[in-house]
Amino acid sequence: MGSGRRKPCPYCKDKVEHVDWRDVPALRRFVSDRGKLRGRRITGACRKHQSQIANAVKRAREMALLPYVAEHRDHEGRQLKADREDRDERDSRR
Repeated sequence: MGSGRRKPCPYCKDKVEHVDWRDVPALRRFVSDRGKLRGRRITGACRKHQSQIANAVKRAREMALLPYVAEHRDHEGRQLKADREDRDERDSRR
């Protein structure tokens, strides 16, 4: 059920005004292993900082600091080859 107490916003707690898009380790905490942004209820961020986090993650993705999606894995957790690598492999055999 839960205690009913919200987590404090990590940025408000440290009195940070603006979320920096270049701080990749901090932004990774707000992105799931599948590459999706985590919600406010999970991260504990306030409305203002959650909006800044979303914009910072989008900007970091645009600058190739964060991936848009997670790497492809099979049901056992092994990393799969990318489709492009598979196509290149098939084309080289012809």
